[in-house]
Amino acid sequence: MPALQRLAALVTLVSGACAKAAGRWVRSSLGTSSSPSRPAIAAKHPYQVDLKAGKRYAWCACGHSKKQPFCDGSHKRATPDLSPLRFQLEEAKSAWLCGCKHTKSPPYCDGTHKGEFIQKAELPGQP
Repeated sequence: MPALQRLAALVTLVSGACAKAAGRWVRSSLGTSSSPSRPAIAAKHPYQVDLKAGKRYAWCACGHSKKQPFCDGSHKRATPDLSPLRFQLEEAKSAWLCGCKHTKSPPYCDGTHKGEFIQKAELPGQP
């Protein structure tokens, strides 16, 4: 594909229109909203979990799951432009997974929940 056609396809994809990818027409959600969804703060603390080797996990990135810190599919309704972070470990380990959903190293806690922004925020379902 000539460079000009590739550029046109990229611009089309980014604008939210249809584009052909891998022989199929796909629609990008990019550009369809002026403001992307932000994750809800699910908790003001991390979750300690024992992760098994070889098991596939889906860490909730939207903050709406009732099975924190893991995904229960709530993002499909609450924040369709956010998807869970899927991961699998080669070795079993105990880990602290982020509960505030604002970590810079997802799915792991980096201490962001200790900040004023998180600590003063209202949690969903709290008055």
